[in-house]
Amino acid sequence: MSVVCIAIGSNLGDRWSYLNAAVRRLRADPGLCVLKCSTLYETRPEHCPPESGPFLNAAMVIETDLSPEDLLSLLMRIERQFGRVRSEANSPRTVDLDLLLYGNRIINTPDLTIPHPRMRERSFVLIPLVEIAPEVVDPVTGQSVSQLEAALKDRSGIAPSVKPLAANLAFEGLRVLVTGSSGGIGRSVALAFAGAGAEVFVHGRSSSKIEETARLCRELSLPREIVVHSCQADLKDPGQVDSLALQTWTASQGLDVLVSNAGADVLTGEAATWSFDDKLDALLAVDLKATMRLARDIGTRMKLRGRGCIITVGWDQAEAGMEGDSGQLFAAIKGAVTSFTRSLAKSLAPEVRVNCIAPGWIRTSWGERASKEWQERVRRETPLGVWGLPEDVAETAIWLASPSARFITGQTVRVNGGVVLHG
Repeated sequence: MSVVCIAIGSNLGDRWSYLNAAVRRLRADPGLCVLKCSTLYETRPEHCPPESGPFLNAAMVIETDLSPEDLLSLLMRIERQFGRVRSEANSPRTVDLDLLLYGNRIINTPDLTIPHPRMRERSFVLIPLVEIAPEVVDPVTGQSVSQLEAALKDRSGIAPSVKPLAANLAFEGLRVLVTGSSGGIGRSVALAFAGAGAEVFVHGRSSSKIEETARLCRELSLPREIVVHSCQADLKDPGQVDSLALQTWTASQGLDVLVSNAGADVLTGEAATWSFDDKLDALLAVDLKATMRLARDIGTRMKLRGRGCIITVGWDQAEAGMEGDSGQLFAAIKGAVTSFTRSLAKSLAPEVRVNCIAPGWIRTSWGERASKEWQERVRRETPLGVWGLPEDVAETAIWLASPSARFITGQTVRVNGGVVLHG
């Protein structure tokens, strides 16, 4: 794997959204891993056509096994996907992705020059890059990017960007419990609801991870100040499940949304070495029994009150099955969650809507460390050719809980990049 530095920029349309979408697209690609991304900087246009708007710029450090030529091709393809049109030189663009440095390689061909020939005099490249990779060396000059930045003659026209206020506050004043939200998909779901203005109950087993998610939720909501609650409970214990239901319902004077996301991790850490039976017991306790117990308890309260929304989390391969011990375990457990969701939806209708999200290849911590063979399997089996991200699941949860999905209940929504299942 090679360490690569990339510059990103935009001065056309919703610049913030375009750049965040481009970063997410890179994070999803099986051929690379995003290691760091700098602050966004507001910069004046240089050598651009008249009336060009100001840029947002940032820098990224990635790790990839793609060749420089293949990486350049990928960057240009992403630019096109986000509407980049190449016309006159330095014309306004939705997304600009420049390959700056590729390890210690020096390349000079008609199609590719590395290091980027103009990076040394560009403050909007070097200042963001110094923020995240000050010791990276330019192989042509032998100087670090910190040294190159110190030699800049002009640092004017660049300043950290102020994040725009969220336009969508559809959940302002509503109360949401997300189980298993101390990391991974659950954390992204909690952050999405916080960003949409909701009062969020963050749940997990580790107090430090819970507080980290709570802090991120509060930061995301600034300058507004949403209420974020920390809830620690081990869902293997039915008594703690009942206590979590009572605690959150009482503290919030009634929940509006429950996202039952918590699941036992039997793929990483010590649990990966457990026996089949031990893994099955853990998944039964947390993924199935706790989901059923909590959803039935809170669902009954919601129905009596007259409104509410419940979202469970299944697995897209539960219907078709997958080879191996993990496939057998997850297909059985998540298939049960999906079936339970359909039945609960009928039981709680019409006051409460109940739906299931079935993620496919989502790049959680396991996906970040997956072997090249698994990375290639994702690319091969997913029509979109990339990993899904926790944010993709989170945005689906936001939609399912919103009034836009008011006629949707008892359904399983696959978030899997178009994978076609054959049962």
